[in-house]
Amino acid sequence: MAEFTTTKLNAESHLLLDQPLLRLPHELSRRNFKTVQKNFEHDRGIVLTSLKLTANASLAGNTPSETLDALDIMISRMQGLKRKMEALHQEEKLLHQHSKKRLQHLQDLYEIPSLADVKYDEWSRLRLNRLLVDYLLRCGYGESARALAKEKNIEDLVDLDVFIQCHKIEESLKNRQTQECLLWCIENRPMMRKAATHPNLEFELRLQQYIELRRDGQLLEARQHAQKHMVAHQYTQSTEILRAAGILAYPPDTQTEPYKTMYSQSRWDSLAALFVKTHHELFYLPARPLLHIALSAGLSALKTPSCHSVYASSSSNASSSTTSVCPICSTELNELARNLPYAHHTKSYVENDPVVLPNGRIYGRDRLMQMSAKAGLDEGEVKDPTTGDIFDESKVRKVYIS
Repeated sequence: MAEFTTTKLNAESHLLLDQPLLRLPHELSRRNFKTVQKNFEHDRGIVLTSLKLTANASLAGNTPSETLDALDIMISRMQGLKRKMEALHQEEKLLHQHSKKRLQHLQDLYEIPSLADVKYDEWSRLRLNRLLVDYLLRCGYGESARALAKEKNIEDLVDLDVFIQCHKIEESLKNRQTQECLLWCIENRPMMRKAATHPNLEFELRLQQYIELRRDGQLLEARQHAQKHMVAHQYTQSTEILRAAGILAYPPDTQTEPYKTMYSQSRWDSLAALFVKTHHELFYLPARPLLHIALSAGLSALKTPSCHSVYASSSSNASSSTTSVCPICSTELNELARNLPYAHHTKSYVENDPVVLPNGRIYGRDRLMQMSAKAGLDEGEVKDPTTGDIFDESKVRKVYIS
């Protein structure tokens, strides 16, 4: 098991898991600002143009009623813009509130001096609750995640709406629907272009719509769809476009590749997986649940080569006279840790006066003799407390550590 040489808390190492905690609100705030900027510039251009045209028309002899009607239209547009801005402003305030609470949560860690401090236990419990909510959200249990976040009062520290929307779109794709995902792509198109995600999610969605039109026998509509939505990607998706053109000559029940694969219903699951991958990359979210990452790190830190030995504990060997308290040797965690790397230990701890048995296992001489005596062995015999093997004392060799 891992050694503890100090109880001083290293906050920096603890925060390696918590980068998405601040990164996601930042990205959402940036997207919100871009939306505000886009709406303002769009409506501003229209209103200024309309105002100029109205002024010129008024000078050219328009009646007062016509001028007032034009002004009413401009006022209505500005009122609509105001409503949009108010909604976006409320969203921005909420994001700032989340960021403030999260910064305070991380600052609390820096104010804890020691791992032995009771405040560290409280902070760790709070983070564990966050990781559990994150895991539930990724698995699609949105209501359970919301209930847990509310019960633990950590709603500002978790991203409920982002993951719930992600799961909703993922499920719509699995149900053979592309509209919600396409709207998401259009909304986030500037960010996707900047991220340059490959393969292109929007193109794959348009391609799936094209395939479904061909599956239904709507050849003319399929060609029109390709010309409208797919030709624009000819410089980046030329191979896929040429392959898609060939599908017009093959029916849905074809056994010819790659058209058989293109017609396969499994493409919908691939689209759902591609959307989730693109979504997480866009918002800098880890592909794996944070709970998995934390659990893997913890298991690896405690794992030693003896943890997966057949003699690891009395639970796996009836003749063993010891009981392991190592978490990795437990029935619940042993299999989970099997494929993880071993911990890196800079120090080794051995008992006083170590000796090695013929089977290569090392124990302290005093403890070995005491346990052999308790086992009722004849004089001159020793028993391996882990494997239960019995050896002649003359075969025990002293270990010299250099």
